[in-house]
Amino acid sequence: MKQVSRLSLAVIALAGLGLSGCQIVASPMAGAIFGETKYGFVATDASAASKEGKACGTSILGLVAQGDASIQAAKAAGGVSTVASVDHYAKNILGVYGEWCTIVRGN
Repeated sequence: MKQVSRLSLAVIALAGLGLSGCQIVASPMAGAIFGETKYGFVATDASAASKEGKACGTSILGLVAQGDASIQAAKAAGGVSTVASVDHYAKNILGVYGEWCTIVRGN
């Protein structure tokens, strides 16, 4: 019986964190239940971009995170050598699942 009540408390605590607006992935806008935003970060004087690369990392419950969302990884994924812009994409679902991506455009 004690195991069931401990499990119940843990589930309630995690649900409370998720519904409290606690973001496990930072973004300029917060959504208590769901958040999905895309926003600019850096723009350079480089010419029009012909290539795009994306690199992402994920998080589960804010406890386990993995991935490489670096600019370097995004450049490699898209074959970009000269960066024209760097954007970010963030998604958060109930504080349970989070995704953070870096999107690089250039030549």
